[in-house]
Amino acid sequence: MNANVLANAIGPHEGTALRVKQVVLVVLGILALAVAAKIKVPMFPSPVPITMGTFAVLTIGAAYGPRLGLITILGYLLVGALGFDVFANSSAEKFGLTYMMGGTGGYLVGYVLATLYLGYTARRGLDRSVETMAGPMLLANVLIYVPGVLWLHQFTSGWEQTMEWGLTPYLIGDLIKLGLAALLIPALWKLVGDARS
Repeated sequence: MNANVLANAIGPHEGTALRVKQVVLVVLGILALAVAAKIKVPMFPSPVPITMGTFAVLTIGAAYGPRLGLITILGYLLVGALGFDVFANSSAEKFGLTYMMGGTGGYLVGYVLATLYLGYTARRGLDRSVETMAGPMLLANVLIYVPGVLWLHQFTSGWEQTMEWGLTPYLIGDLIKLGLAALLIPALWKLVGDARS
């Protein structure tokens, strides 16, 4: 649990400059999550579109570590709860807590779980290679799906519809996204070099 995460390996390491860097990273992370959520493909009649949101969550979780990653994802959810249009299907008419309590609410909980889990795996140094990162990325996707599907089930007429609306159409796309994230983080490590503390 003593390995540096990517966010710690770049920029200032102490004092006020470190705090400024952390604030900037949180703001950039929230913006990245908001933009990624809007890159979407509707999957009618499902209320859950395919988005790049999971890619952003996986990348931030692995790059930021558990603490900064958690602050970032909670900041994103807070911005959304306050009514800003940062979620995949939120709009001027449907936003804030009303949106968050809808069909996609469970996936938002899963974002928190996945971010924490990947943050801890990165702290163990598993983010340095594709081979050690692929498994955690897959499990992080499971952590997004489990609360997402369980929550979505209350909005459907049965488990078959739940799976059709909240799981099966997304599997191939999510495999591609987790593969990209598993490639990206180790590649960034190669750019910054070995910065273990």
